[in-house]
Amino acid sequence: MKYVIIALAVLLVLIIISCIKIVPQAQAFVIERLGAYQGTWSVGLHFKVPFLDRVAKRVLLKEQVVDFPPQPVITKDNVTMQIDTVVFFQITDPKLFTYGVEAPMIAIENLTATTLRNIIGDLELDQTLTSRETINTKMRATLDEATDPWGIKVNRVEVKNIMPPAAIRDAMEKQMKAERERREAILKAEGEKKSTVLVAEGKKESAILEAEAEKAAAILRAEAQKEKMIREAEGEAEAILRVQQATADGIKMIKDAGADESVIKLRSLEAFAKAADGQATKIIIPSEIQGIAGLAKSVKEVL
Repeated sequence: MKYVIIALAVLLVLIIISCIKIVPQAQAFVIERLGAYQGTWSVGLHFKVPFLDRVAKRVLLKEQVVDFPPQPVITKDNVTMQIDTVVFFQITDPKLFTYGVEAPMIAIENLTATTLRNIIGDLELDQTLTSRETINTKMRATLDEATDPWGIKVNRVEVKNIMPPAAIRDAMEKQMKAERERREAILKAEGEKKSTVLVAEGKKESAILEAEAEKAAAILRAEAQKEKMIREAEGEAEAILRVQQATADGIKMIKDAGADESVIKLRSLEAFAKAADGQATKIIIPSEIQGIAGLAKSVKEVL
C-alpha cells in the first residue's frame, strides 16, 4: 500500500510538471481545450488543465525566408523561361495561421507561382529582364493581400534568378558582344579624334610661340639698333661739341693774349681742318678765312 501511494504521488508530480509550459521569445503557443480553440500563449510561464488542454501548434513569430524552386513562366512574346523567387514573411496572427489554411507554406508557394505567371504574362522578354523591381513590387502587394486572412505578413519578394532558354541566352550574349565591340570602336575613334585635335592644337600653339619669339627677337634687334644709332649720334655730337668747345677756348685764350684778327682767323681755319678729321671730301671755308689761308701759304714759301 505504501508503494502504491508513492507511485501515485510520483505520477501526480509528473502530471503537474507536464502541465507547466514556458513559451520562449519570438514564439507563440496555440492552445485547444477539448478540440476547440482556447487561446494563444505568448512569452512566459503558463499552466494548462491536465487532460483537457493541449498545445495545438507552436508558431514562430520571427521573419522567415522561403526559397521556392524555379517556376516555368511564359512571357507576352511567347518565350518560356524559368524564374525562382525568395519570399520574406512573418506570422502576425498565430490563430489565423493555425486555422486559416491547410499547409501554409505549400499555399504560399502555389500562390507565388500563379502570381508570377500572371505578372510575367503581361511583359515581353526585354521588359522581364529589366523590370525586376516592378515584378517584386507587384508580387509583394498581391501576396500580402492574399495571405492576410492566413495571419501572414509578406514583407518582401525578390526575383532570385531569371533563366531564359539556351538559344535566347546565346542570342543575348552575341548581342552584348556586338554592343561591346561597337562601344569599343566608338571609344577608339573618339580617342584618335581627341589625339589628332591635341596634336593639331600643339602644333598651332608651337607655331604661335615661335612667331611670338621671332617677333620679340626682331623687336629687340630693332631696339638694339636704334639704341646703337642713338648712342653713336650722341657720341658724334659730344665729340663735335668738345672740339668746338676746345676751339672756342683756344680762340678766347689767343684773344686774351692780344693776338690780332689774322691769327684768330688762322686758328679758325685749323679748327675747321680738325672738324673735318679727314672724313669730309669738301669743306666750305668762310671768305674771311680764305685770305688768311693765302697769307699762311706765302709765309710758308718764304720760310
